[in-house]
Parts: sequence; C-alpha cells; structure tokens
Amino acid sequence: MRLTREQAAGRVMVALDYPNGKAAEQLIEELKGIPCYMKVGMQLFYAAGPSFVEKLKKNGYRVFLDLKMHDIPNTVKGGANSIAKLGVDMFNVHAAGGAAMMEAAMEGVDQAVTGVASQSRPTVIAVTQLTSTSRTVLNEQIGIDGTVEAAVLRYAKLAKQAGLDGVVAAPTEVSAIKNGCGDEFVTVTPGIRPAGAEINDQSRIMTPGDALKQGTDFMVIGRPITAAADPRASLETIIEELIASE
Repeated sequence: MRLTREQAAGRVMVALDYPNGKAAEQLIEELKGIPCYMKVGMQLFYAAGPSFVEKLKKNGYRVFLDLKMHDIPNTVKGGANSIAKLGVDMFNVHAAGGAAMMEAAMEGVDQAVTGVASQSRPTVIAVTQLTSTSRTVLNEQIGIDGTVEAAVLRYAKLAKQAGLDGVVAAPTEVSAIKNGCGDEFVTVTPGIRPAGAEINDQSRIMTPGDALKQGTDFMVIGRPITAAADPRASLETIIEELIASE
C-alpha cells in the first residue's frame, strides 16, 4: 500500500545539527507546512535549551530529542522524567547502560505522565550501535566480539525486555531487528543517504527508498537536506521517493 504524502513526510526526521537556535530557524521556516519530525541533538539542545523544543512544538512539529542518555539508573530516571514533561514525542537512551537503566528511564516517563491528562507519553528508544561504528571499531576499540549486526540485535532484544518502544539502528539491521523483536518494535535509522549524496562519516548507509523497503519506521536525514541549496526541494524529493517505493 502506497504511503500518502503526509505519511511519507512523517517517516522523515530532519536532523537539526546546528550550533544554536538562530542558525536552525531559517531551515525551520523553509520547511514550514511539511509534517516531518525535527530531530534535536546535543549540540543544538545544549545551546538553545528546552525553550527551543517548546518553540518547535508550538509550530506544529513532532520532536525527537536525541540526547542518548547513559548514566546510572537513578540519574537517567530523573532525566527521562524531565524530558517527558517537556512534551517531546520521542527520545533515546543508550542500550549499553543496561536493562536496569532502561527500566529506570521508563519509570521516570511513567511518573511524568501518570495522572496528567495533557501529558502524552513519548516514544522511548535505545541506541544500539552508532552508524559510524565498523566491525573493527566494535571489536578492537569498544571491546565487543562478533559482528555489528549481532551486537545491535542483542541490544535491541534487551531494550524490548526493558519495556522500551524501539531502537536506533542502521538501516542494514532493520530486517534482523524486526525478525527478532516483532514488526511493532520501532526502528529509527540514521545513515540515510539519497542516491548521489555524500557518505560523510557514516559507514552503514542506505537510500530512503531502500530503507523503507527494509521496514524501517523512521529515517534520520541531516546534511542531504540541511546542506542542500534548496532544503525544501530536497525534502520533497525524498518524500516522493518514499511514496514511489511502497
């Protein structure tokens, strides 16, 4: 079944990798009216703060807050509680923090939304392995034996057991995750590069259309949109590719 334009746009998370809120505002204005997600990462959030997220929400955007929390369970519980109260639609933690840490994150979220009618529960996902991680890095530097896919699947299953909604993973690992954790388990995939785009610092990549065929739910796309001469036209082209891919 082909995606509608709105559904296709909703699969795209535009990575706002900017040094401050002012630098991101022009792009936000250029993409106005396209019902995509906006991904706010560490650089922008640390510079612009919670008020920038609130501004995005007021402008009608869904927000994925990409802070990759990784700390002792009690600290992550408190952080997750604060993020849930901020009203983001999705945020993430590091699966490498372990099951107790991920369970604590869910406890923090539940405390934030329980009994508050105006507060919806955000989708909580776990980072498995960064898309810049090669097998050499995994084995020789991180110290985990085996393939990257095996490590990703192990973390995905752990995240599901801890009660999380899904994971961040490379598009090449989506099929294995869906097979191991179920189709309803959400996958968010960075490393998306339209045909002809620069690879940059990603090592496990795929085009938007191919990622959709793998079964991914959301795809994070940054520089192919944000660094384009015409960001809106670039995003519209990606949306058309997704519609045509189904």
